[in-house]
Amino acid sequence: MKLPIVAYGDPVLKKVCVDIDETYPDLQQLISNMFETMYNASGVGLAAPQIGLPIRLFIVDTKGDEEEEAYKRVFINAQILEESGEPWAFNEGCLSIPEVREDVMRKPNILISYYDENWKQHKAKVTGFPARVIQHEYDHIEGKLFTDKLSLLRKQLLKGKLDAISKGNVSTDYKMRFPKQNKKR
Repeated sequence: MKLPIVAYGDPVLKKVCVDIDETYPDLQQLISNMFETMYNASGVGLAAPQIGLPIRLFIVDTKGDEEEEAYKRVFINAQILEESGEPWAFNEGCLSIPEVREDVMRKPNILISYYDENWKQHKAKVTGFPARVIQHEYDHIEGKLFTDKLSLLRKQLLKGKLDAISKGNVSTDYKMRFPKQNKKR
């Protein structure tokens, strides 16, 4: 089932999320719905806060290209243990902030601990684009958005556009829930 994606300005996007355990209700169905929602919106990652749930769950599927293999994972109760390497800029976007893309600096290597959808614990080193997507989604479960990493000037320049998004004045090919608008799209 495709779920509505929560738009910029919703308080759930600023919450530090809570851990879950194996008894979380209908977890496998939720994960399946998240993948369907992400694919429908042409995303490469989706975090639970983006569908209105303040839990430490996110998914990634970089789909791969000629240079990199596909990287598809479910991350439950993830903790980034280490980030390393020379930070590099990449033009990022977010399904919760449609029509806004900005260069964000991130380190190219991470060490992350997490549980997968079968509650198997992993500790993994991830590099390159998959590491960047993980860091972006991890920020979501920490109550941070990519716009929080921008300079004060860039944030000021984007203020009108971000306000418009929160009011529903944006066009997307997927369902969204807007904090300053009563109806769903």
